[in-house]
Amino acid sequence: MIKLTTDAAFREAVQADGIAVVVFKTTWCADCHYIDPFMPEVEQQYGSQIKFYEIDRDDLPDLCSELNILGIPSFIAFRNGQELIRFVSKLRKTRDEIEQFLDRAVQVADALQKG
Repeated sequence: MIKLTTDAAFREAVQADGIAVVVFKTTWCADCHYIDPFMPEVEQQYGSQIKFYEIDRDDLPDLCSELNILGIPSFIAFRNGQELIRFVSKLRKTRDEIEQFLDRAVQVADALQKG
């Protein structure tokens, strides 16, 4: 996962033609650390379809406010600078739920491309 530390880096990353998934986390969030062990495998599994980025919410509070990031970890899928879908819940996210979100992001991107 590529760590983004500036507003400009975020905006550049989400402008790509492919799908960019940004994971908003913090160092003190237990649920954020919960996903760390399996995320490298998930990234590898979806690597041909999705680029993964990480933002520490505490590093970019203005951007997170603009994007209405309240719960963490939050997952948002973008393509061409547009938000496709987001996965936000107050509950701990399982690998299966994250994979379902990523599958849905691919489906939405494909549907928009065909439309």
